[in-house]
Amino acid sequence: MRSDVTRAHYDRLADKYDENWAYSPEFIQWMTGNILDRLRITPDHRVLDVGGGTGLYARELAEHAEVVVCADPSPAMLDQLPAHERLVPLRAGAEELAEQRVRPPHDGYDAILLKEVIHHIADPPRVLDGLARLLRPGGRMLVVMLPTSIDYPLFDAALRLFRERQPDPVGIADAMSGSGLDTELTYDEFPLAFSTERYLKMVRNRYMSLLSSFDDAELEKGVEEIRGRHPGAELQCLDRFAFIFGVKA
Repeated sequence: MRSDVTRAHYDRLADKYDENWAYSPEFIQWMTGNILDRLRITPDHRVLDVGGGTGLYARELAEHAEVVVCADPSPAMLDQLPAHERLVPLRAGAEELAEQRVRPPHDGYDAILLKEVIHHIADPPRVLDGLARLLRPGGRMLVVMLPTSIDYPLFDAALRLFRERQPDPVGIADAMSGSGLDTELTYDEFPLAFSTERYLKMVRNRYMSLLSSFDDAELEKGVEEIRGRHPGAELQCLDRFAFIFGVKA
C-alpha cells in the first residue's frame, strides 16, 4: 500500500466498512457476478483475493472454490472476516506478496483478484508482475477499478483529487500484458440510488480512502456543497468500473 495512512484509514473504517460499501444488495450481487463470470472459478480452484478487506467478495467466492485466501494489510479489516472453512485470512499487502516478503499458504493460484486496490499501489507494473508469478499456468488475474473520472455526487475538491490520483485502466492493462498475461479491458456500469442523508453519512464516514485527505472542517464544507447541489431526498449516479482480465499462458 502507498503508506501507513492508507492502512490507518482502513483500520479506522473496519467496523463500518460493510455498512458503507454493502449499500445495495443488488450492487454486491452484480459485482460478484461480474467477478465470477470473468474468473470462472471451479471447486478445485485456489483463489487469492488481494486487498480483500472484510471479505465482502471473498465470502461468496469461497462458495465456488477449494479455498480463498483473503489478504489484507489491515488486521482490523481481517478481524471482520466471517468464519468459513474455505476462507483463509492473511495479513499482507500487495507489495509484500509481490516481493515475497510474505509468502501465501499455497504454491500457486488459479485466480487472483484485486478489487479497487490498484490505486493504493505506488508501482503497479512491478507489483502486478510479482503477483502474476503466483499464478499457475492458465491462471487468471482480474483487476477491478474505477476509471479516471467518476459520476459520484461528491464535492468538487474530492473529485479533483480523485482525477489526480486515479491510475488509467489502459496503463494497468498494458502492465498486465507486460507481465506475460493475455489481457482484455472492458467496462460495465451499475445504477446507484441513495437517500441523500445516507450518502452524506457515508461521506462523513470517509467511505472512500481519498476522503481521508480532508480534515473534519473541509469534509463538512464538502457535505454542505453536496447538499446544496442535490437538495432532493435521493441521489442517483452510475457506478462505472473497468475490468482488466488477464490469463497466464
